[in-house]
Amino acid sequence: MGPKFAYFTKFLVAVLGLVFYCEFLIYYIVLLQCWWPQLDPSKSDNTINLRQDERPVRALLLADTHLLGSRKGHWFDKLRREWQMYRAFQTAMGIHKPDVVFVLGDLFDEGLWCSEKEFAYYVNRFNDLFRVPAGSQMFVVVGNHDVGFHYGISPYLHERFSSAFDAQSVRLVSIKGNHFVLVNSMAMEGDGCFLCRPAELQLQKISRRLQCTKGARRCDKGMDLTQYSRPILLQHFPMYRESDADCNEPDQAPEDEKTQKFRERWECLSKESSEQLFDILKPRLVVTGHTHHGCHRIHREDIHEWTLPSFSWRNKDNPSFMLAVFSPNNFAISKCYMPQESTVLWLYMSGAALIACCLVLTYRRLCRRARWFKTN
Repeated sequence: MGPKFAYFTKFLVAVLGLVFYCEFLIYYIVLLQCWWPQLDPSKSDNTINLRQDERPVRALLLADTHLLGSRKGHWFDKLRREWQMYRAFQTAMGIHKPDVVFVLGDLFDEGLWCSEKEFAYYVNRFNDLFRVPAGSQMFVVVGNHDVGFHYGISPYLHERFSSAFDAQSVRLVSIKGNHFVLVNSMAMEGDGCFLCRPAELQLQKISRRLQCTKGARRCDKGMDLTQYSRPILLQHFPMYRESDADCNEPDQAPEDEKTQKFRERWECLSKESSEQLFDILKPRLVVTGHTHHGCHRIHREDIHEWTLPSFSWRNKDNPSFMLAVFSPNNFAISKCYMPQESTVLWLYMSGAALIACCLVLTYRRLCRRARWFKTN
């Protein structure tokens, strides 16, 4: 093995090591710093009786993956963003092993425009990237980029997405006495559209089931649930708020965006629809997406709302997801921050500069040795 071959081998090993660290190992280093939150007994609802043998549910929640389509997505941009989300998600699943995963809308960036063939491709692509192992479940909420805003949704687009992900306009998912209500935000217009009226009726039915399980009304046959608990509301749009001005999270909107006024039915639900959901469901927690930035607010004294940022580097330099622990009478929340894209780029530039310096020094040393052997 000559000196030139050894020189090339060291260079190759250094480059591969840098790529391995930035594209694989860093996800474990960062995500191992996250942990499941602990339930605080002092925050328990003592009016709800629990089964002694039931352990809490561990849920991972994320939003706005925005898989790029053919119109706006450059191939390298798609490759980069999809690899980042795949690596982050699969690393999180391997480390934290949640019982259930909720994706809060805008799975696709161009879902409302793509053809049937392209839509089928992206459904398969999403299922590959966000594959969950046996023992975990995944549930999906529809977003405006998946089917369009309220004015642009057709029965065809709604049915296409709903069939692919079993994502009805309103769905009740009960897991170990915890009741998750998944809502299509675009069906909350209250104008009697083909989505809105059935969604309102389904919400009323869920409310009756919860109330009869609580013992507040008579239960018809098959309506009662195994355990009463206040529900967790999951949807794409945030509940009504004027802006992000009061949001104070590490992944909050930039300062110049925080004061921009939200338009009802575009950046958030209308005030009327928000109050209607609070009245009907009386949720203990609301988790939303859509804005691409993090936020935490409290409604009506005890209803916590968390808005999750986009899971994709394309929309957020410091994306994050939520780890939540639920029991019928309590819950605990923590945010898990993924590697920042700016940090990874800085590592690449610093590593490349260091490798280049080492190569120059090694090459000069080889040249001096070669000249020394020639003169002796």
